Amino acid sequence: MDADLLIENADCIYTCRGPAPRRGRRQADAGLLPHGSIAAARGVIVAVGAAADLRRQISLTPDATIIDATGGTVVPGFVDPHTHLVFAGDRRDELQRRLAGATYADIAADGGGILKTVLATRAATQAELIDDALPRLRAMLSCGTTTAEVKSGYGLDTATELRMLRSIKRLSALQPIELSATFMGAHEIPIDYRTRRNDYIHLVTHEMIPAVAAESLAEWCDVFCEHGVFTADETRTVLEAGLRRGLKPRVHADELGLSGGSAVAAGIGARSADHLIFVDESHAEGLAAADVIATLLPAAAFYLKLGRFAPARMLIEKGVAVALASDLNPGGGFSPSMPFAMTLACFGMGMTLEEALVAATLNAAAALDRADRVGSLEVRKQMDAVIVHGTLADFIRVGAPVIRTVIKRGKLEWTDAAIC
Repeated sequence: MDADLLIENADCIYTCRGPAPRRGRRQADAGLLPHGSIAAARGVIVAVGAAADLRRQISLTPDATIIDATGGTVVPGFVDPHTHLVFAGDRRDELQRRLAGATYADIAADGGGILKTVLATRAATQAELIDDALPRLRAMLSCGTTTAEVKSGYGLDTATELRMLRSIKRLSALQPIELSATFMGAHEIPIDYRTRRNDYIHLVTHEMIPAVAAESLAEWCDVFCEHGVFTADETRTVLEAGLRRGLKPRVHADELGLSGGSAVAAGIGARSADHLIFVDESHAEGLAAADVIATLLPAAAFYLKLGRFAPARMLIEKGVAVALASDLNPGGGFSPSMPFAMTLACFGMGMTLEEALVAATLNAAAALDRADRVGSLEVRKQMDAVIVHGTLADFIRVGAPVIRTVIKRGKLEWTDAAIC
């Protein structure tokens, strides 16, 4: 078979191949292949196997790219299934305030939080939103992310929500990371609707969602189900309206308390319930029974100083498939790095390295309904891969320049020349 890309002689390849998503004990099956090679043609994997045998199975094209991965480890490109990377404005000062003792509620009461970003985003043009987002995407790519979900939700009016989603669509064509768009008009109640919540729910369900669907701007619909934001009943109303217009449901659930979000996710058949810091065993069992993936965001808990992380160990033991995401956002998700999320998952949530890798690749791909083409290194899937200098453990050397190469659809999209 012909191949135009060959990664050969890797010390280890973690293929993560097999059915998705992984649950329970199988979450730790990262598909270790020692001394392996991978070949691809036109962006699709055509062979994976022992380095000693694979060269004989392929015929390299005259212009083929050959990468010697000796001394390195190869894993699937990371999939980041929860980000808010399109926004305007700057809230890094809020991090400094939190470090000085201010709470999320204190900051919001002073005009900070989500609504501060809403004001800045409403004032931004589409070109400005795109220009601001491109460096964030480049930072994500340099950390190994090759596929990502991106939400709206900093508009809270129809015009700005559509502008955000059009920006996401344009960003898909401007850079290599594959993007999946989520409509999240139900991210917060705008100040001018605080005394008439039902009117805002009507705006989201009867104006925003139809407009989003008419332009095919989003694949998903998400709601922030939390005390003081959207109730469980309101969340269900919005997600059902999205389903009627072809938008698949996912939920911000149980982040700051047991809000009912995980129950809504299970009841409506959401693909993913995200955050879950306060989920309990009975609701975890409901998620498992409904085949809802738990997308956990340890960096958000870390930067928000919540004092606890999601109970990943309990979720895995209850048979819930666990995915990881960065939660890149302007107020509580300051890291673009999936390896950093893996590090926190291991040291803050009790996951093994192999479980964290599967959570950041195959299970994350399943959380975006993309496990048929990304999230693992196996024949007929996209050639999305990350090469690290060293072993799997080197991914959690926070701050060290360990990622050598990032490949998307068979093309070298990022290389650290200093360590290659």
